[in-house]
Amino acid sequence: MKNQKKLAASEREIMEGVWRCNGETSPYGITVRNVHDQLYPNGEKAYTTVQTVMNILMEKGFLTRKKIGMVNFYTPTVSREEMAQQETHTLVSRAFGGSFVALANYLVDSGSLSEKELTVLKDMIDAKERKRKG
Repeated sequence: MKNQKKLAASEREIMEGVWRCNGETSPYGITVRNVHDQLYPNGEKAYTTVQTVMNILMEKGFLTRKKIGMVNFYTPTVSREEMAQQETHTLVSRAFGGSFVALANYLVDSGSLSEKELTVLKDMIDAKERKRKG
């Protein structure tokens, strides 16, 4: 994992916008305007708020910035998948003593999963076992 720093909720929200926009706008990266328009099309948050959070994300190492002319272009340094992996490991470590089995047990016993989700998980485990057996 490239970056072990934690994200505040507002930073995570902005990163979601960055990931959604990434590659869809310019070959140079994305702009604050791209992210603002993606997340807040009705102006729910100010442009300057998004700009401030993106600058914080850059300082924390989650984004890089390249200035071309008068425009700052940002690129994520961590993928959504890498972030999910990091956050999952943190959750399991803190809430379940590092045990993924304890997490799975909680999910199954808590009733949080639908029958369909339980079936999908069982099918995934069965497929993994078949693959391992060759």
